Amino acid sequence: MRGLRRVFAKLGLSKEGFNQMISSVQGLFKKSIRFKETRCTIISDKPEAVEIAEKTIVRHRKLLEAYVKTHPRFLNSLNPVAADDGPEVAKQMASASAKAGVGPMAAVAGVLADLAVEAMLSCEAEVAVVENGGEISAASTTPVDVALLAGDSPLSGRLGFRIEKFPVGIATSSGVYGHALSFGEAEAVTVFSQKAGLADAAATAICNIVKGDPEQAIQKGVEKALSIEGVEGVMIIYKGKVALAGDIPKIISIMK
Repeated sequence: MRGLRRVFAKLGLSKEGFNQMISSVQGLFKKSIRFKETRCTIISDKPEAVEIAEKTIVRHRKLLEAYVKTHPRFLNSLNPVAADDGPEVAKQMASASAKAGVGPMAAVAGVLADLAVEAMLSCEAEVAVVENGGEISAASTTPVDVALLAGDSPLSGRLGFRIEKFPVGIATSSGVYGHALSFGEAEAVTVFSQKAGLADAAATAICNIVKGDPEQAIQKGVEKALSIEGVEGVMIIYKGKVALAGDIPKIISIMK
């Protein structure tokens, strides 16, 4: 029954087990793609939506690569940079990063996922989920279960969220795990928004300031999260403490 179907996705810094989990869901099509540094998994109820998502990601990435060749500051800056003359992917990255107060590249994975989901919806997909490097953009008529992965944190792979309100963008940043640049020390900062690009940039910005005394650091992180326009909720895991603020989806237990 369509109404009882669950779409499963992984969020975080590793994708181990992602394909195995998705393969158990009936009636959905999925495809994992690699294009240079981009690593995505695309899920939909329509095979044509999966194909258009792949083409969209590749096309926008190529446009971005061409743009940064003539605008190197956009590629390297740790502060917001405008992209009024850039392609749509650069404009969305600039907008999201400006709201969060970080460099444009902090939003790249999320924005590419958002653009792909937008393209999938244009062919009337009822399930459109794109996981790009751990960031998720989704629109669906059925719930999406998201498992949090945060290195060797005790909660990694055990804690998850049931997403029932769409569209949604979810991103996780860590100052401890993974290879992304971070100035913070949190095991994980997970942000919920309507756009993955904004969630991506916001997670980076919040994670950057979570360091030092746990109580003060988490408080600063929560205040930063709720000050960013478009951020709906945040979860922070830092030194054995967990903070939840804003509109957080239902927390669920994930079986390893």
